[in-house]
Amino acid sequence: MSYKKVHAAHAGSLEREELQASALDLEWDMEKELQDPVLGLDRFQMECLDHQTVGNSNHADSDLEPIQPSVSVSPHGRFERLQEEDPNYISHFTRAPPKGQRRSSCSLVRYLLAGTGLFILGLLIGHYAHRTDKPTPEPPADTDILEELLRDITATKIQALHRNFSSLSDYSEEASVNHLYQQWMDLGLTDIQLSNYTVLLSLPGPTSSSIVELDSHQCFLPSGAQCEPKPSNNNPMAEQHYSYAAYSAAGSLEAVVVDVQYGGLEDLRRASTTMNVTHQIVLLKLGKTPLLYKLSLLAQMGFRGVLLYVDPCDSPSDQSLWNKAFGVTLNPGGDPSTPGYPSIAGSHREERTNLTSLLVQPISVSLAKRLLNVQSVGLGNLCTPLAMPAASERRRIQLTVGTHSVFKTVHNVCGYLRGKTNPDRYVLVGSRHDSWHKGTSADWRGGSAMMTQIITSVTKQARRGWEPDRTTVFCSWGGSPLGNIGSFEWGEENRAVLQSHAVAYVSLHSPVRGTETLRSTASPSLLQLNSDIQKRQLLSCIRGGNCPGPNLSSLQIPGDVSFFANQLSVPSMEFAFEQTKEKSGFLSEAFFSAESPETMDPLFKFHETIAKMTTEAILRLVNDPVLPFCPLDIALDIQNKLKDEPLSDPRLLAAAASLRESSAFLQSETMRPANDPKERDPSHVRMLNDVLRDLEKSFTVPQPPPGVYRNLLYSLNEKVPEFSMLKYPRDPLRFNAVNESLSMITTAINSAEKLIRSGLELFENSPDDPN
Repeated sequence: MSYKKVHAAHAGSLEREELQASALDLEWDMEKELQDPVLGLDRFQMECLDHQTVGNSNHADSDLEPIQPSVSVSPHGRFERLQEEDPNYISHFTRAPPKGQRRSSCSLVRYLLAGTGLFILGLLIGHYAHRTDKPTPEPPADTDILEELLRDITATKIQALHRNFSSLSDYSEEASVNHLYQQWMDLGLTDIQLSNYTVLLSLPGPTSSSIVELDSHQCFLPSGAQCEPKPSNNNPMAEQHYSYAAYSAAGSLEAVVVDVQYGGLEDLRRASTTMNVTHQIVLLKLGKTPLLYKLSLLAQMGFRGVLLYVDPCDSPSDQSLWNKAFGVTLNPGGDPSTPGYPSIAGSHREERTNLTSLLVQPISVSLAKRLLNVQSVGLGNLCTPLAMPAASERRRIQLTVGTHSVFKTVHNVCGYLRGKTNPDRYVLVGSRHDSWHKGTSADWRGGSAMMTQIITSVTKQARRGWEPDRTTVFCSWGGSPLGNIGSFEWGEENRAVLQSHAVAYVSLHSPVRGTETLRSTASPSLLQLNSDIQKRQLLSCIRGGNCPGPNLSSLQIPGDVSFFANQLSVPSMEFAFEQTKEKSGFLSEAFFSAESPETMDPLFKFHETIAKMTTEAILRLVNDPVLPFCPLDIALDIQNKLKDEPLSDPRLLAAAASLRESSAFLQSETMRPANDPKERDPSHVRMLNDVLRDLEKSFTVPQPPPGVYRNLLYSLNEKVPEFSMLKYPRDPLRFNAVNESLSMITTAINSAEKLIRSGLELFENSPDDPN
């Protein structure tokens, strides 16, 4: 099955090759004569003398031993291997002529051969000297290209581009797209496409949402500030204006406040046993579990309203959230009026002004503390999580949520750098050009500046003659905060092409959101590539030796990568700097007002590091002959997830072990020699790459729980590796929900192994074997 085993059959026995040795030597001599007439002349002269000597003898020379041919049937290959063993090996097979031997019989042949050699040499020189095309220079090696690209990416250049984007903060999204289009065109991307989609957006209403305590008749805004009795205008401050839940139900509700902490099953059961929760309002902490999953459980239990907040013990220590409200979106992705298909002309539109029956409103910590009747709370190292005291009386409030829906246009821009060998294989690189708070570009211009600098560097190398193997598609998405709408619509419109041609997705959605921790998030097949890049880039430490170590995980990646990793199971990756490590996951679902990059990273060194890491990842993905995917890492990740899973049965564990064995064989016996294009047929290498690319598609389930990826390989918790489908089944209140999840996992593992075996079958026969 392996390459070595296949070609062993072509070696033949030594006896057959001894019969062919003389013919091979003659073929090799003719080849060398064409390459070097002088060497051929001397060789022929020496062999003539040997033949004369042998012809005058009655027996073979006892000093000469028979020549054993090499296993290879190529004379050139034999020459190289023998020369490595003994540089002077020619003297072993030629002998000096005896003294006094006359060489008149070879003189004439020598002169004729010299003339023939000079004639052939003249023809060759004339042929190449009079060619009309200029010889194409050899393309530089990948390592040289990488060094050139990294040298061209500097913090100063990224900072200059960042300042250029800062002037667009007060312009519309369409103006930002046109600016990017013109800039990319000037840099040398000749194939740039604009796409526009009219989609349903959920926007804040003319007045801010409010919470009124019915006992004291006090009115509060989401930030905790008291409502103004007579507002000076209908438009509140931007901080209040964007403290809302997009696609929430709108209206007013009077009910009792119920504390359910993070909305876990035990907390929900406890609340339902103490009171009738129908049409009540819950206080819910963000984190631990996807927000959409928790909201689906609350709606199923009969709750009517939700007040969201972030516990100060979960947030980074240097962020004060006491008086900060925030925004969230309840849209899992794409245009809600065209679910599952693109918003293009002729598409049917559904009336979906809200995506939940719940009234959802984010609030600040200070307001949550008041509604919980918490008198004091500890901060710092002894932070006490917020919770309603057991003997506390529940407050009764009136919650008013005002949002409105409107159809607007979102814009995308995608530029193509075409590949040479495999132009129909796409490596996607994505950033965005809009933010939650309108009128500011603080949270997107860093990624756009990095993207533009990467384009600048690669197009410069392309003008110098470098051609990537695969096509790179640079995309800037619109409508990202409200549910990654632009990327979803573009992906749905091009789904058929992307399913068969997309190779990987590299995200620049939010690359610098802090300066404390470097996080690398990727699907399991790309973890090894990410680790290699981190080790390389962190050798030059940006903080004087106190660099963070590699921090790798396969957690669900937020942002526009969602459609490609979740819906299409395209291998995806992202590098990002964050603040101190969160104590609870999924806090990124909250949109706070963004801090300016000039404040977080005034020297733009963190931006430079992420840009260089991303560039190296792109180069490896577009240029490696065999894609840098590790199927063995997928198998190991599955075994880790099942290792401590009490629900795993022997058949499931046996299937995981078999997948690991097949993956290890594929990776060791087939992938490594296939990296040498001389050893593998290009069509077979292309098919192998398709197997590696499609491996994650085996782990796509049709209907996952809300907020959980369809791709089973992504986790929700980096501390405890586990399948999200087992911990968070789609319908946890149903008895057979877990068993259905186990069946889906087993089916995915078996499908992946069949795909790996199909990859092994590609190389069971030699590409050169006619049979």
